[in-house]
Amino acid sequence: MKISNTLTSHKEEFTPEGDPVKMYVCGITPQSSAHIGHAMSYINFDVIRRYLLFRGHQVKYVQNFTDVDDKIIAKSAPLGITPLQLADRNIADFQADMADLNIMPADAYPRVTQEIPDIIDLVAGLVQKGFAYEIKGSVYFRVTKLNDYGKLSHRTLDQMQAGARIEVDQDKEYPMDFVVWKAAKPGEPSWDSPWGQGRPGWHIECSAMSLKYLGETIDIHGGGADLIFPHHENEIAQSESFTSKKPFVRYWLHNGLLQLGGEKMSKSLGNLITIKEALSKYSADTMRVFVLNSHYRSPLTYSDEIIEAAEKGTQRLIQAVQDIGSGGKTVDVDSDAYRKRFIQAMDDDFNTPRALATLFDLAREINRMDADGSDSVEPKELLKELAAVLGLKLEVVVEVIDAEKLKAINGLLALRAEYRRHKDFVGADLTRKKLETMGVNLKDGTSAWVTSVFTTVAKNQPMIDSATPSNLTPEARISKVPVKPFFHWAAVTDAISYELWIDTNSDFSTSMKFTSTTPTFELTGKELVYETDYYRKVRAITTIWEYNSR
Repeated sequence: MKISNTLTSHKEEFTPEGDPVKMYVCGITPQSSAHIGHAMSYINFDVIRRYLLFRGHQVKYVQNFTDVDDKIIAKSAPLGITPLQLADRNIADFQADMADLNIMPADAYPRVTQEIPDIIDLVAGLVQKGFAYEIKGSVYFRVTKLNDYGKLSHRTLDQMQAGARIEVDQDKEYPMDFVVWKAAKPGEPSWDSPWGQGRPGWHIECSAMSLKYLGETIDIHGGGADLIFPHHENEIAQSESFTSKKPFVRYWLHNGLLQLGGEKMSKSLGNLITIKEALSKYSADTMRVFVLNSHYRSPLTYSDEIIEAAEKGTQRLIQAVQDIGSGGKTVDVDSDAYRKRFIQAMDDDFNTPRALATLFDLAREINRMDADGSDSVEPKELLKELAAVLGLKLEVVVEVIDAEKLKAINGLLALRAEYRRHKDFVGADLTRKKLETMGVNLKDGTSAWVTSVFTTVAKNQPMIDSATPSNLTPEARISKVPVKPFFHWAAVTDAISYELWIDTNSDFSTSMKFTSTTPTFELTGKELVYETDYYRKVRAITTIWEYNSR
């Protein structure tokens, strides 16, 4: 297994110090609701953790909360609550978001406010060794005392100073020195220390918490690329100066940043889409496929088009794993080849785009087997197993709806179907708008040239996935060939209006309509026949709806 190490700028063989693999990932500053940029980062590191487990490692995973910070203090005051109360609320929301995204909980979630004694001990040790100095109740780290400061960001002190926005502070010995302990300001949270009342600086907390929970050397330290400098650079300086042991981290992994309209998504820019907002529209699996379609080190652009494509891909995977346990004739599938491809992709710096491509190829083979009536149980089990390594559940989501409201919705759906049948598009559109006010999203789908088809359509996928029938040769299509189409939609949300329209002449002037309260339509060979005089078109039009209670 090879992974890209930011410290060396090379792809290196992964050789942990031992088991468990010690993994530390920088957590959030809980000033507000988590956004999908956070989701991107934590999905990526969750998959890395899952893959290490899949490969037989044990993993000890630690992720902190910076629950005291200037921004938390500033945002809590107008709300009339304490900074700690605001942090508590947002941490609870964040952990709920992580659970909704199927992200495994950390083995420890240390919080700055609960680790103050250890942080003070670390600061005191740096002062004692001459790496830090105190002025007016604040303590600063001496970067000039290190000859390798900048080794993570690959910049010299002069380059850092030229490119940095440095706060004017006449008290510091050197402009690039950074604070490890802040003197207290009136009305802010503070703690007793050898230097008076104060609170930790941003960088010192991760050094203290990783040392306490994972020891002097850790295997993997992760975070966003925007943390390389100054945060992670300063962590190295603090930790290695305090312990006198190198390296502090064996492998530094940094994920790319999420962009919206060409800009980084962040609180400061105000261009946020929260995790809750995203999950109100898309499933956790869709969010994961969206993220994992890009390599973890690459930037990722968010757009409706890209995430809609991820949703369609997710539904193809869900469709492929349905009905595990059924099967007919046995067909050999080279499961080992798919497993090997998946492992080769993930062993190459956790290349999730290639790993996902393997899953989609396997799903296509499963669909071909299902169409042929072959036994696809084993490949479906393999698909679920490998998908789980990526944190994909591949489950159909089911919601609950009030019975009275369901009755009203079904009535409007039936009315709209009649409007559509009589080509009264104004009436159909008005009915759609009424349904939307009730929280119902409608999607209509059309397919052409449908013959023997077994298709499962899951949530948000109204189209029947069909094309020119592959089971008929061109010669057969222009002779009299009775066909027996079998249309199926999985039970998707709370209720579905099922209708099947079939046009049986070439100009689509005559239609047959079939309705069903179940997801299955089975038509006899007499109802559909290809003849020699022209192609008779077969079209299935469906109305699939979902109810959004939120």
